[in-house]
Amino acid sequence: MTSRRGGRTGGRLPVVLVLPAVLGLAFLLVPLLGLLLRTPWSTLGEQLFSREVGQALRLSLVCACLATALCVVLGLPLAWLLARSDLPGRKLLRALVTVPLVLPPVVGGVALLFVLGRRGLLGQYLDSWFGVTLPFTTAGVVIAEAFVAMPFLVISVEGALRAADPRYEEAAATLGASRWLVFRRVTLPSIMPGLVAGTVLCWARALGEFGATITFAGNFPGRTTTMPLAVYLALESEPEAAIVLSVLLLVVSVAVLAGLRDRWISGPT
Repeated sequence: MTSRRGGRTGGRLPVVLVLPAVLGLAFLLVPLLGLLLRTPWSTLGEQLFSREVGQALRLSLVCACLATALCVVLGLPLAWLLARSDLPGRKLLRALVTVPLVLPPVVGGVALLFVLGRRGLLGQYLDSWFGVTLPFTTAGVVIAEAFVAMPFLVISVEGALRAADPRYEEAAATLGASRWLVFRRVTLPSIMPGLVAGTVLCWARALGEFGATITFAGNFPGRTTTMPLAVYLALESEPEAAIVLSVLLLVVSVAVLAGLRDRWISGPT
Protein backbone atom coordinates (compact mmCIF):
# COMPACT_ATOMS: atom_id res chain seq x y z
CA MET A 1 0.00 0.00 0.00
CA THR A 2 1.36 3.41 -0.94
CA SER A 3 1.91 5.57 2.09
CA ARG A 4 0.01 8.81 2.36
CA ARG A 5 3.23 10.75 2.54
CA GLY A 6 4.73 9.01 -0.47
CA GLY A 7 1.54 9.47 -2.45
CA ARG A 8 1.61 13.19 -1.83
CA THR A 9 5.29 13.92 -2.40
CA GLY A 10 5.91 11.48 -5.22
CA GLY A 11 9.43 10.78 -3.93
CA ARG A 12 12.31 12.93 -2.84
CA LEU A 13 12.95 16.37 -4.24
CA PRO A 14 15.52 16.17 -7.10
CA VAL A 15 18.90 17.59 -6.09
CA VAL A 16 18.83 19.98 -9.04
CA LEU A 17 15.77 21.68 -7.49
CA VAL A 18 17.12 22.02 -3.96
CA LEU A 19 19.34 25.05 -4.58
CA PRO A 20 16.67 27.07 -6.48
CA ALA A 21 14.15 26.16 -3.78
CA VAL A 22 16.47 27.37 -1.03
CA LEU A 23 17.22 30.56 -2.96
CA GLY A 24 13.50 31.15 -3.51
CA LEU A 25 12.81 30.68 0.19
CA ALA A 26 15.62 33.04 1.10
CA PHE A 27 14.39 35.60 -1.43
CA LEU A 28 11.00 35.66 0.32
CA LEU A 29 12.11 35.40 3.94
CA VAL A 30 15.35 37.38 4.20
CA PRO A 31 13.65 40.79 3.68
CA LEU A 32 11.16 39.92 6.42
CA LEU A 33 14.00 38.83 8.67
CA GLY A 34 15.76 42.11 7.94
CA LEU A 35 12.64 43.98 8.97
CA LEU A 36 12.50 42.11 12.26
CA LEU A 37 16.19 42.71 12.92
CA ARG A 38 15.74 46.44 12.41
CA THR A 39 12.70 46.61 14.70
CA PRO A 40 13.35 48.89 17.71
CA TRP A 41 12.34 46.30 20.29
CA SER A 42 13.48 48.47 23.22
CA THR A 43 11.02 51.23 22.27
CA LEU A 44 8.39 49.02 20.64
CA GLY A 45 5.80 49.60 23.36
CA GLU A 46 6.26 53.35 23.22
CA GLN A 47 5.94 53.34 19.43
CA LEU A 48 2.87 51.11 19.46
CA PHE A 49 1.04 53.40 21.86
CA SER A 50 2.04 56.62 20.16
CA ARG A 51 -0.73 58.88 18.90
CA GLU A 52 0.15 58.51 15.22
CA VAL A 53 0.34 54.72 15.30
CA GLY A 54 -2.86 54.50 17.33
CA GLN A 55 -4.75 56.69 14.87
CA ALA A 56 -3.53 54.73 11.87
CA LEU A 57 -4.29 51.39 13.53
CA ARG A 58 -7.81 52.38 14.57
CA LEU A 59 -8.63 53.85 11.19
CA SER A 60 -7.22 50.80 9.40
CA LEU A 61 -9.22 48.35 11.48
CA VAL A 62 -12.47 50.32 11.19
CA CYS A 63 -12.15 50.87 7.44
CA ALA A 64 -11.10 47.27 6.77
CA CYS A 65 -14.09 45.94 8.72
CA LEU A 66 -16.53 48.30 6.97
CA ALA A 67 -15.04 47.46 3.57
CA THR A 68 -15.33 43.75 4.33
CA ALA A 69 -18.96 44.14 5.38
CA LEU A 70 -19.66 45.97 2.12
CA CYS A 71 -17.91 43.21 0.18
CA VAL A 72 -20.00 40.51 1.89
CA VAL A 73 -23.27 42.36 1.25
CA LEU A 74 -22.48 42.90 -2.44
CA GLY A 75 -20.13 40.01 -3.14
CA LEU A 76 -22.21 37.11 -1.81
CA PRO A 77 -25.13 37.74 -4.22
CA LEU A 78 -22.63 38.35 -7.03
CA ALA A 79 -20.89 35.04 -6.35
CA TRP A 80 -24.27 33.26 -6.35
CA LEU A 81 -25.11 34.92 -9.68
CA LEU A 82 -21.86 33.71 -11.22
CA ALA A 83 -22.14 30.19 -9.83
CA ARG A 84 -25.82 29.35 -10.10
CA SER A 85 -27.57 31.57 -12.64
CA ASP A 86 -27.98 31.05 -16.37
CA LEU A 87 -27.18 34.66 -17.13
CA PRO A 88 -25.70 35.09 -20.62
CA GLY A 89 -22.13 36.32 -20.69
CA ARG A 90 -21.18 34.89 -17.30
CA LYS A 91 -17.62 34.19 -18.45
CA LEU A 92 -17.12 37.80 -19.43
CA LEU A 93 -18.75 38.96 -16.21
CA ARG A 94 -16.47 36.68 -14.18
CA ALA A 95 -13.44 38.10 -15.97
CA LEU A 96 -14.57 41.65 -15.24
CA VAL A 97 -15.12 40.83 -11.56
CA THR A 98 -11.55 39.58 -11.24
CA VAL A 99 -10.00 42.59 -13.01
CA PRO A 100 -9.14 44.37 -9.71
CA LEU A 101 -6.91 41.40 -8.87
CA VAL A 102 -4.54 42.20 -11.75
CA LEU A 103 -5.25 45.90 -12.14
CA PRO A 104 -2.62 48.15 -10.53
CA PRO A 105 -4.30 49.59 -7.41
CA VAL A 106 -3.35 53.13 -8.44
CA VAL A 107 -5.29 52.65 -11.67
CA GLY A 108 -8.25 51.46 -9.61
CA GLY A 109 -8.00 54.64 -7.54
CA VAL A 110 -7.92 56.78 -10.69
CA ALA A 111 -10.98 54.93 -12.04
CA LEU A 112 -12.85 55.55 -8.78
CA LEU A 113 -11.85 59.20 -8.88
CA PHE A 114 -13.24 59.69 -12.38
CA VAL A 115 -16.49 57.93 -11.48
CA LEU A 116 -17.12 59.08 -7.89
CA GLY A 117 -15.15 62.33 -7.81
CA ARG A 118 -16.94 65.68 -7.55
CA ARG A 119 -16.86 65.96 -11.34
CA GLY A 120 -17.06 62.23 -11.97
CA LEU A 121 -19.63 60.26 -13.85
CA LEU A 122 -21.72 59.59 -10.73
CA GLY A 123 -19.97 61.76 -8.17
CA GLN A 124 -21.24 64.99 -9.71
CA TYR A 125 -24.82 63.91 -9.02
CA LEU A 126 -24.00 62.72 -5.50
CA ASP A 127 -22.52 66.15 -4.84
CA SER A 128 -25.23 68.29 -6.47
CA TRP A 129 -28.27 66.24 -5.38
CA PHE A 130 -27.26 64.97 -1.95
CA GLY A 131 -24.20 67.01 -1.02
CA VAL A 132 -22.14 63.81 -0.69
CA THR A 133 -18.44 63.94 -1.52
CA LEU A 134 -16.52 60.67 -1.35
CA PRO A 135 -12.93 61.41 -2.44
CA PHE A 136 -10.48 62.31 0.33
CA THR A 137 -12.82 61.11 3.07
CA THR A 138 -12.96 58.10 5.36
CA ALA A 139 -15.86 56.78 3.29
CA GLY A 140 -13.57 57.03 0.28
CA VAL A 141 -11.05 54.81 2.06
CA VAL A 142 -13.76 52.18 2.62
CA ILE A 143 -14.84 52.28 -1.02
CA ALA A 144 -11.26 52.05 -2.32
CA GLU A 145 -10.51 49.08 -0.06
CA ALA A 146 -13.75 47.32 -1.00
CA PHE A 147 -13.02 47.79 -4.69
CA VAL A 148 -9.69 45.98 -4.54
CA ALA A 149 -10.74 43.37 -1.96
CA MET A 150 -14.12 42.17 -3.22
CA PRO A 151 -12.76 39.77 -5.89
CA PHE A 152 -11.12 37.68 -3.14
CA LEU A 153 -14.49 37.08 -1.51
CA VAL A 154 -16.36 36.53 -4.79
CA ILE A 155 -13.86 33.93 -6.02
CA SER A 156 -13.87 32.04 -2.71
CA VAL A 157 -17.66 31.98 -2.38
CA GLU A 158 -18.23 31.12 -6.04
CA GLY A 159 -15.87 28.16 -5.71
CA ALA A 160 -17.69 27.01 -2.57
CA LEU A 161 -21.06 27.31 -4.32
CA ARG A 162 -19.83 25.26 -7.28
CA ALA A 163 -18.47 22.58 -4.94
CA ALA A 164 -21.65 22.36 -2.86
CA ASP A 165 -23.94 19.42 -3.61
CA PRO A 166 -27.19 20.87 -5.02
CA ARG A 167 -29.15 17.72 -4.15
CA TYR A 168 -29.56 18.88 -0.56
CA GLU A 169 -31.09 22.12 -1.75
CA GLU A 170 -33.38 20.24 -4.14
CA ALA A 171 -34.47 17.92 -1.33
CA ALA A 172 -35.27 20.86 0.93
CA ALA A 173 -37.26 22.52 -1.87
CA THR A 174 -39.31 19.37 -2.49
CA LEU A 175 -40.20 19.34 1.21
CA GLY A 176 -41.80 22.74 0.83
CA ALA A 177 -39.02 25.07 1.95
CA SER A 178 -38.99 28.50 0.36
CA ARG A 179 -35.99 29.69 -1.65
CA TRP A 180 -34.91 32.00 1.16
CA LEU A 181 -35.22 29.21 3.72
CA VAL A 182 -33.23 26.84 1.52
CA PHE A 183 -30.51 29.44 1.10
CA ARG A 184 -30.40 30.29 4.80
CA ARG A 185 -30.61 26.77 6.25
CA VAL A 186 -28.96 24.63 3.54
CA THR A 187 -26.88 26.64 1.08
CA LEU A 188 -25.29 29.08 3.51
CA PRO A 189 -24.07 26.44 6.01
CA SER A 190 -22.62 24.35 3.17
CA ILE A 191 -20.56 27.26 1.81
CA MET A 192 -19.63 28.69 5.21
CA PRO A 193 -15.95 27.55 5.09
CA GLY A 194 -15.49 29.27 1.73
CA LEU A 195 -17.35 32.35 2.93
CA VAL A 196 -15.21 32.59 6.06
CA ALA A 197 -11.99 32.13 4.08
CA GLY A 198 -13.05 34.71 1.50
CA THR A 199 -14.09 37.17 4.21
CA VAL A 200 -10.80 36.91 6.05
CA LEU A 201 -8.78 37.24 2.83
CA CYS A 202 -10.93 40.20 1.86
CA TRP A 203 -10.34 41.84 5.25
CA ALA A 204 -6.59 41.27 5.06
CA ARG A 205 -6.42 42.70 1.54
CA ALA A 206 -8.41 45.75 2.62
CA LEU A 207 -6.16 46.25 5.62
CA GLY A 208 -3.05 46.31 3.44
CA GLU A 209 -4.41 48.42 0.59
CA PHE A 210 -2.26 51.41 -0.41
CA GLY A 211 -2.44 52.44 -4.07
CA ALA A 212 -6.17 52.91 -4.57
CA THR A 213 -6.52 54.48 -1.13
CA ILE A 214 -3.88 57.17 -1.56
CA THR A 215 -5.14 57.97 -5.07
CA PHE A 216 -8.85 58.16 -4.25
CA ALA A 217 -8.85 59.13 -0.56
CA GLY A 218 -5.54 60.93 -0.15
CA ASN A 219 -3.32 60.90 2.92
CA PHE A 220 -4.86 62.99 5.72
CA PRO A 221 -3.85 61.95 9.26
CA GLY A 222 -6.78 60.86 11.39
CA ARG A 223 -9.13 60.78 8.39
CA THR A 224 -7.64 58.74 5.56
CA THR A 225 -4.15 57.74 6.75
CA THR A 226 -4.35 53.98 7.21
CA MET A 227 -1.39 51.86 8.32
CA PRO A 228 0.11 51.34 4.83
CA LEU A 229 -0.12 55.07 4.17
CA ALA A 230 1.34 55.81 7.60
CA VAL A 231 4.30 53.57 6.74
CA TYR A 232 4.87 55.56 3.57
CA LEU A 233 4.49 58.86 5.42
CA ALA A 234 6.75 57.90 8.33
CA LEU A 235 9.50 56.35 6.23
CA GLU A 236 10.98 59.75 5.44
CA SER A 237 10.76 61.40 8.86
CA GLU A 238 10.28 58.60 11.46
CA PRO A 239 11.81 55.34 10.21
CA GLU A 240 11.26 53.61 13.57
CA ALA A 241 7.52 54.29 13.43
CA ALA A 242 7.46 52.99 9.85
CA ILE A 243 9.17 49.79 10.98
CA VAL A 244 6.72 49.30 13.85
CA LEU A 245 3.73 49.75 11.53
CA SER A 246 5.30 47.35 9.03
CA VAL A 247 5.78 44.74 11.76
CA LEU A 248 2.13 45.14 12.77
CA LEU A 249 1.03 44.49 9.19
CA LEU A 250 3.41 41.54 8.99
CA VAL A 251 1.94 40.02 12.16
CA VAL A 252 -1.58 40.42 10.79
CA SER A 253 -0.59 38.80 7.49
CA VAL A 254 1.04 35.83 9.21
CA ALA A 255 -1.97 35.40 11.49
CA VAL A 256 -4.33 35.39 8.49
CA LEU A 257 -2.23 32.82 6.63
CA ALA A 258 -1.95 30.63 9.72
CA GLY A 259 -5.68 30.81 10.31
CA LEU A 260 -6.50 29.91 6.71
CA ARG A 261 -3.84 27.26 6.25
CA ASP A 262 -6.30 24.38 6.47
CA ARG A 263 -8.76 26.21 4.19
CA TRP A 264 -6.72 26.90 1.09
CA ILE A 265 -3.01 26.24 1.57
CA SER A 266 -3.15 22.59 2.61
CA GLY A 267 -4.17 20.00 0.10
CA PRO A 268 -7.21 17.78 0.56
CA THR A 269 -7.00 15.26 3.34
